[in-house]
Amino acid sequence: MAGEEQESKNKGFRLLGILDVKNTPCARDAILHGAGGSLAVGLLHFLTTSRVKRSFDVGFAGFMLTTLGSWFYCRMNNAKIRVQQRIIQDGIKNKVVYEGSGLDPTNKSGAETPSGPS
Repeated sequence: MAGEEQESKNKGFRLLGILDVKNTPCARDAILHGAGGSLAVGLLHFLTTSRVKRSFDVGFAGFMLTTLGSWFYCRMNNAKIRVQQRIIQDGIKNKVVYEGSGLDPTNKSGAETPSGPS
């Protein structure tokens, strides 16, 4: 019994049986943006033309375009953030490795530091 409850908690919502919305980054936000976009576009088209079938088709196209656009934007933004984090982590690792050595770029040697008491 406990194993079944644990399995049901870990199992996320699956869209069309292929997309696990809970575990896929940006999927939930993209679907919500798509739903809002389709509602707005379909309703606006219906109010201007009063054609039900065409308004549904326009709303569906709005859903697809808004969902895909939002998903690609979010994924690209996440990839950019991941690259920035990797660069920062490498910089911190190099700072720890070179700290206190002659190769430390923050260690200013030469005429700038006084050699004795002033």
